[in-house]
Amino acid sequence: MSNASYDVIVVGAGNAAMCAALAAREQGAKVLVLERAPYEQRGGNSAYSGGGMRIVHGGVEDIKKVVPDLSAEDIAATDFGVYTAEQYFDDLGRITEYRIDPDLADVLVNRSTDTLEWIRQKGVKFAPMYGAKTFKHEGRYKFSTGSVVAVVGGGRGLIDAEIKAAEKLGITMRYGTRVMSLLNGPDGIEGVRVVVKRVAEDIRARAVVLACGGFEANREWRTRYLGAGWDLAKVRGTRYNTGDGVRMALEVGAQPHGNWSCANACEWDMNAPEYGDIAIGDAYSKHSYYFGIMVNANGERFLDEGADVGNSTYAKYGRIILAQPGQFAWQIFDSKVLHLLRSSYRIKKVTKVTANTIEELAGKLTGVNKEQAIKTINEYNAAVKKDVVFHPNQKDGRGTVGLTMPKSNWANTLDTPPYEAYGVTCGITFTYGGPKITPKAEVVDVEDQPIPGLYAAGEMVGGIFYFNIPGGCGLMNGAVFGRTAGENAAQFAQSGR
Repeated sequence: MSNASYDVIVVGAGNAAMCAALAAREQGAKVLVLERAPYEQRGGNSAYSGGGMRIVHGGVEDIKKVVPDLSAEDIAATDFGVYTAEQYFDDLGRITEYRIDPDLADVLVNRSTDTLEWIRQKGVKFAPMYGAKTFKHEGRYKFSTGSVVAVVGGGRGLIDAEIKAAEKLGITMRYGTRVMSLLNGPDGIEGVRVVVKRVAEDIRARAVVLACGGFEANREWRTRYLGAGWDLAKVRGTRYNTGDGVRMALEVGAQPHGNWSCANACEWDMNAPEYGDIAIGDAYSKHSYYFGIMVNANGERFLDEGADVGNSTYAKYGRIILAQPGQFAWQIFDSKVLHLLRSSYRIKKVTKVTANTIEELAGKLTGVNKEQAIKTINEYNAAVKKDVVFHPNQKDGRGTVGLTMPKSNWANTLDTPPYEAYGVTCGITFTYGGPKITPKAEVVDVEDQPIPGLYAAGEMVGGIFYFNIPGGCGLMNGAVFGRTAGENAAQFAQSGR
């Protein structure tokens, strides 16, 4: 294929795609990035994310490597903890019900710290996730997981920095360019066919990296694979993730893999737009539910808000909310915990009611059975273990006794006005099913043989997340396997097949 225009084509321009492009360019490859979205909406789901990444770390010295300007005051006031590779593996296994591909898990865990430092060297800046993953309690912050740092500027900051680095390295970027199919020859993938303003064009390359997201923005596919009712979910991120990459891979014989009937779905403002708003980003999310309770249209609690830290439950509770009458719920808090709510609760575009009595609050919960809501709150208050000390930064055992639906931790009575409630529905982030890859990010066929010249990374890959996802693993997964895909695609391209 001496007539190839590029060594590597990367499909997509989110975090996984840009890491692939940067890694391929570092190997000396000539790289083209094709982004379906227009320039203003570039970056895929990554641009809408909060920017958190989960890494293996040994404490403050490792954190200082990615946050070199960490102040002495912050260091003195913070227990960053330690998050070992074993803990990372344990969390991935437990949260995916031990279905995660162990070889892919090994790559994700063992390349996490190094990849974060690699991203930082590209110009991405990080800061500790104060107020999102830890809270000042008795004068000190305490992190309890590997989700310690986030990108300054969130997802948009991440994408802007990665694209700036790509442009500086001479990587060609094309926007508003939809890749429709792979060019598949006798020796493997030979490039892509794109459509720009309804005009088709073939672009040749020695290797292609697919990193253009799942099918969460495709209502028909959501209903087909996830099931009835999923057409009613809100899309947290980009409208452009309609499964193109997944479809193209399957069309050339890729092996379907992973959890096709499930997705990352969280608590999202009930009146948010149908697709993500880039100006709002992740701020429609409402992840502080574990400090209060949630009731459905019947006025009843329907899940254990304190079953685990929010990092371990937020991505699976969205689908439970979707299954409730009317596909919504209300999160209820009293003034004792309002200072602990994440900043996303304080944006201007929010579905919120306030009241000075429980009765008044229940009457303001649109669509909810008022009498039952009052009864639910009173029964919950009576069941709280008031003798157990509340601790916001760890599972504290302050639960309930005697309720059909328990609350296992962080159970505080709702008895101190003013009260606040927030209306939420299901916001889908990304789907879990997709093509199977090797630890080198090679896409494989149904016989587990690599398809020559084809690589994949990010949300569109199957076999990594099942049922649920640990917080901070989405972007980390994209970065690690994007980098891996780019390195191996470049080496394959330069080997002359």
